[in-house]
Amino acid sequence: MVAIPGGVFTMGTDEPEIQQDGEWPARRVHINSFYMDQYEVSNEEFERFVNSTGYVTEAEKFGDSFVFEGMLSEEVKADIHQAVAAAPWWLPVKGANWKHPEGPDSDISTRMDHPVLHVSWNDAVAFCTWAGKRLPTEAEWEYSCRGGLENRLFPWGNKLQPKGRHYANIWQGVFPTNNTAEDGYKGTAPVTAFPPNGYGLYNIVGNAWEWTSDWWAVHHSTDEVHNPRGPSAGTDRVKKGGSYMCHKSYCYRYRCAARSQNTPDSSASNLGFRCAADTSPQLP
Repeated sequence: MVAIPGGVFTMGTDEPEIQQDGEWPARRVHINSFYMDQYEVSNEEFERFVNSTGYVTEAEKFGDSFVFEGMLSEEVKADIHQAVAAAPWWLPVKGANWKHPEGPDSDISTRMDHPVLHVSWNDAVAFCTWAGKRLPTEAEWEYSCRGGLENRLFPWGNKLQPKGRHYANIWQGVFPTNNTAEDGYKGTAPVTAFPPNGYGLYNIVGNAWEWTSDWWAVHHSTDEVHNPRGPSAGTDRVKKGGSYMCHKSYCYRYRCAARSQNTPDSSASNLGFRCAADTSPQLP
C-alpha cells in the first residue's frame, strides 16, 4: 500500500463526456490521508484469500458470469443463446468465474499477476475485510487517481499517449470487433504494467474496472465537502477507472472523473478492485 496525503481537490468535471453518468458538476472535496493499494488485487492475492478462508464467489454460486464475446472460444460461444440487448458483446457464460475468466476451458495459470476478475462488490468487500482493509470511497479513489494533478483528464495529464507512449491498458482499434492491442494487451495486463501515477499507483485507469464503496447517484451538490461517502442507500455501487475494453468511441471512461455502476452482486470479465485503509495494515 502507499500513503496518500490528505488534501483538497476538484472532484468531477464541468465538461462531462458522458452526461448520464453524473460526472458533473466539478466540486471541491477534502480528503483525509489514507492508504491505497499500489496495484489492483491480483489472482495470486485472491487465491491466497480463498485458500485461507474457503470463500466462494457469487459468480461461482450463480454458476455463470458475463464475459466479453471477443475473449471466448468458438466452443463456448456455440452454447450461448442469449446476450445483453443493449450490449450484445456481453455473454452470460456458464462456469465463468475468477479461476476460469473465459469459461470452463480457460484458467489463470499464466495470469497470476493479472487483476482478479469476476468479483462482485460483495466479493471485494469480503477480501478487503479479510485483509484488514476496506474499499475506497469514490472520492478517495478519484483523489488518488489524479495523483496530485488538478483538473486533468487522465492520471498522468491530458494527453492519452505522451510522446507516443502507452500509459494504460485500453482498447485500440474499432470496438467491439477489432482490438489491435497496440498497448501490448488484448485482455488484462499484469497489475505492475505501465507507468504509475504521481502517487505511485499502477493501472488506476484501464485494465480492470475497480469497485468503490459508494452507492450510485447522478446528482451531486456543488457544496464543498469533507470525506464524502456517497448516498446512504441505493441499488447499484460505483465502479471507476474503465478497463481494457474501453475506447473513446464507446466507453470513454478511462478518465479520472468518469464513473459507472453495477449491482453489488454483478461480476464480469473486466471488473476487479483494489483496497484502501485508514492505517497501513499488517499483511495477513
